[in-house]
Amino acid sequence: MPAHTDRVSPLISAAELREVLGFPGDGGVEPALLDVRSGPGGESAYLAGHIPAAVYVDLAADLSGPGRPGAHEGRSPLPAPDALQNAMQGWGISTGQPVVVYDDAGGLSAARAWWLLRWAGHSPVRVLDGGLAAWTAAGGPVTTAVVVPGRGNAIVRPGSLPAWDADDVASLPPAGVLVDARPAERYRGETEPLDPVAGHIPGAVNLPTAGNLEADGRFLPAAELRARFHASGLSAREPIVVYCGSGISAAHELLALNVAGLDAVLYPPSWSGWVSDPARPVATG
Repeated sequence: MPAHTDRVSPLISAAELREVLGFPGDGGVEPALLDVRSGPGGESAYLAGHIPAAVYVDLAADLSGPGRPGAHEGRSPLPAPDALQNAMQGWGISTGQPVVVYDDAGGLSAARAWWLLRWAGHSPVRVLDGGLAAWTAAGGPVTTAVVVPGRGNAIVRPGSLPAWDADDVASLPPAGVLVDARPAERYRGETEPLDPVAGHIPGAVNLPTAGNLEADGRFLPAAELRARFHASGLSAREPIVVYCGSGISAAHELLALNVAGLDAVLYPPSWSGWVSDPARPVATG
């Protein structure tokens, strides 16, 4: 699969974001900023200090849905399109408006927002490289003021990015490659803290998302990411399909692949969705 080196990077640096906020492009439209710090303390962290104009987005409540009984959608199902559209409009996002998302976890949560908004047909979306730490290290200001944006008019067009289901994964052609983005010990089945069955989907290769990052939480340079994926044979395979435990960190792998110039597809239910069907095979080791 050839690398697409002419694409706009899905990442934005803190320095670039500061410039954009002062002198917005795209006809003078400032980007919508989404703070996607996750976990029980996510909203508290937002209230304690965030980038000015950033709106808080709850990973579990806003970027995932309740799922449908028996649908094998995993622990973090995609939200219903109408619910996502209502949320996006509530965040102040309008059609065609640039969006920048960030977190404090190396981009793991922000990558879910990056993928989901593009799946919903909204672009451009970029991830703040290094998150809030990179912003403050670059001298960017923070505020405790809660942002209440005017309502946007974004329209969700679900399926604007491909998303595979379990049958697609099971019939992956020999030329393709399935990537498991979880830590190696979970891939091997040595431990499984979240799902009822340990192991991985047969035939998958393991590329943990932690290997995409520098020590400071920024992504590796594009050339180094390309070298990492090339060493695992991904650059010569098509399609590349990625999964993790629940579909969250797999989006981080897709983001890294995009930075490297490679196209890939998400299997959103991921391992938790795969093993919810006892008829699906499991591999260990």
